[in-house]
Amino acid sequence: MGEWLIGTCSWTDKALVASGWYPPGRRDPEGRLRHYAERFPVVEVDAGYYALPSVRNSLLWSERTPPSFRFDVKAFSLLTGHPTRTSALPADLRGHALDDPELLDEVWHRFGAALRPLQESGRLGAVLFQFPPWFGPGAQAETVLHTTRKRMYQWPMAVEFRHPDWWREDRRERTAALLRDLDATAVAVDTVQGLPASMPAVTPVTSSTLAMVRFHGRSAAWGTGSKEDRFRHTYTREELAAWLPSLRRMADRAEQLHVLFNNCCGDAAVRAAETLSDLLEDS
Repeated sequence: MGEWLIGTCSWTDKALVASGWYPPGRRDPEGRLRHYAERFPVVEVDAGYYALPSVRNSLLWSERTPPSFRFDVKAFSLLTGHPTRTSALPADLRGHALDDPELLDEVWHRFGAALRPLQESGRLGAVLFQFPPWFGPGAQAETVLHTTRKRMYQWPMAVEFRHPDWWREDRRERTAALLRDLDATAVAVDTVQGLPASMPAVTPVTSSTLAMVRFHGRSAAWGTGSKEDRFRHTYTREELAAWLPSLRRMADRAEQLHVLFNNCCGDAAVRAAETLSDLLEDS
């Protein structure tokens, strides 16, 4: 069985910081990360989606975590076709049109440069490309995926789809084959079921190196509400215990399994990660 790494999709989320989970004396940037890394072996850098990560931060993150710790970095919004505010770009790039090929080349270059310290320190888990809900399967989307992989040729890549058709029963084998051909990790997700935007409850493994699951919560506002509404959910011990057989099957097929909680309201994500860790130890 592969190694399990359980954590959350952020350690800097404002709701988590305000929840009181970080003890007094460890609420500054360095203290928060050190406290988190003492309790979990992996975290997702979701801030990479909202703004380009920096070389300086990657160096600091490496210094503040043990050698076995892993960072999964979420790709910047411009690189996955999401709407991107000009203000999210570095100041010296804000004069460019967002569809300028030269701008895209430079953003890719800076994104890769920021990842390098994590890779060199052995702390880079994967780069997560979460594609938007309108990114449905088809020839154009497959071209985008292949182009992205060429840009990402030297980095471990994980792909999460938000369009349900990618994992519908009649095409899930084709989707899995595509990701295997790209040498990319398929990201399984836990979301509410029964809504038009609900992702199918499948657990594909497309890489022998890394499998990944992201738990988004089971809010009925998935796909429609505010960020807080979409991800507001407190996982019960029973809900997480029901996932153990699937997680074990995934771990049997990969060297490492990353399980990340994205129900980012208050301390719900860290509590869910703690509960799943306890269940694993008890089983």
